[in-house]
Amino acid sequence: MNAKLASASARLLAEQALSRAAGAPLLGGNAVELLIDAAAHYDAWLRAIRHARHRVLLENYIIRDDEVGRSFLDALVECARRGVQVAVVYDWLGCKGQSRDRFWHRLRAAGGEVRAFNPPQLGQPFGWISRDHRKLLVVDGVLGFLSGVCISEKWLGDPRRDVEPWRDTGVSLRGPAVAELEHAFAESWASIGSPLPPFPDMPAPEEQAGSVALRVIATQPSTAGMYRLDQLIAAMARRTLWLTDAYFIGIAPYVQALASAARDGVDVRLLVPGSSDIPMVAGMSRSGYRPLLKAGIRVFEWNGSMLHAKTAVADNLWARVGSSNLNIASWLSNREIDVAVEDTAFAQQLAEQYERDLEHATEIVLSPRRWRRRTDHVRSKDRHPPRLRHVGGSSGRAAAGALRIANTVGAALTDRRVLGDTATGPLVLGTLALTLLAVVGFFWPAVIGWPLGLVAAWLALNFGIRGWRLRRRLRERAAELDDSPAE
Repeated sequence: MNAKLASASARLLAEQALSRAAGAPLLGGNAVELLIDAAAHYDAWLRAIRHARHRVLLENYIIRDDEVGRSFLDALVECARRGVQVAVVYDWLGCKGQSRDRFWHRLRAAGGEVRAFNPPQLGQPFGWISRDHRKLLVVDGVLGFLSGVCISEKWLGDPRRDVEPWRDTGVSLRGPAVAELEHAFAESWASIGSPLPPFPDMPAPEEQAGSVALRVIATQPSTAGMYRLDQLIAAMARRTLWLTDAYFIGIAPYVQALASAARDGVDVRLLVPGSSDIPMVAGMSRSGYRPLLKAGIRVFEWNGSMLHAKTAVADNLWARVGSSNLNIASWLSNREIDVAVEDTAFAQQLAEQYERDLEHATEIVLSPRRWRRRTDHVRSKDRHPPRLRHVGGSSGRAAAGALRIANTVGAALTDRRVLGDTATGPLVLGTLALTLLAVVGFFWPAVIGWPLGLVAAWLALNFGIRGWRLRRRLRERAAELDDSPAE
């Protein structure tokens, strides 16, 4: 009896900790369907939009003016013409170069409403840092979607050029969680302008949509709800913690949390892109592999065109899907939306998908060391290959090329790639960049001076406008206090 009470108490404590960390309550009675890759997403999204009767709320980081984007625009325009309420939020920076404001003229003319999140504004010199990175769709208050998929044909790949579709993951939801999605959209909408009118009350369903319990985590800048939850899950995982991320840049506290789990015997795995649409982020991600591998965390690189999914599954009991990446921008700066599912069947389904993904990935392993110095180098069980003596000219390039070919062939045969010393690459690039900057500064100072002057002028203008607005508000408040009747 005492054991049962202790177990129940532990579950309540864990639920309380998760709720407080995420800032989101556990909601039961939901139905969840896993959506894999963009084609499945677009089919489900467009089908839901075309069958909408009351309202369509769409929030997405990128909505591109291409064949996919225009198909969504046509569906939204048709909805608006039927009298369906249509509201769209897109990120200004995310859509920069992807679509222009005139792209939305037809929808506005049909009665739909469209807002851009966080365009440049005077008085907010660093406001551009915060972005709306959500991928969210809610239809009629009964069907909701969230994902990592943007609205762009880039996600579908290019069969004519043998470019595979991007690998991405999302979910469709029915049940009480949909109201949380609507609330998240309404909050984003109100942060840009006037709020949406209250939604009419929906009749209570005769039966539950499903039996899945989950949390909808709609993060805003500086709230860090997803970061706290990711840290807590890393601490609570007992057997497995399998992560997929598109733009992993591990900050020290989170890397330490993963390393501690791995050292305690948890099977921690990280699946990241092998080639990225943002090469700089991929380089930063690779520079952080070594401490992960040294702690016993297994790292895999996707072999396809681009891995864009953001998922986690722990102990086949808990799973997360959404828009949040494992980096500081998603955790602290952006608007993101994720769902944390506490359901064995769904977690098992996501774990099985993870194992299928690993079949198309290459594992990264540490390169062996020949000897151990005072600094902490890592030894591998494999024997270190003999060090090449002085080799010059074309023979040196040929030897290096042979090593690269051998490494590539070995990776193809074993699904493993040896990680070399990742510390030297960033140091060499940094040395070259700083040397170039120093040369330019010495011989052509105006090349550096003009941009610095422009930045200083821009900041001075924005700080001045912000100070003037603050001063005006203080004067208005003082005037209101003076006009108020004395008690």
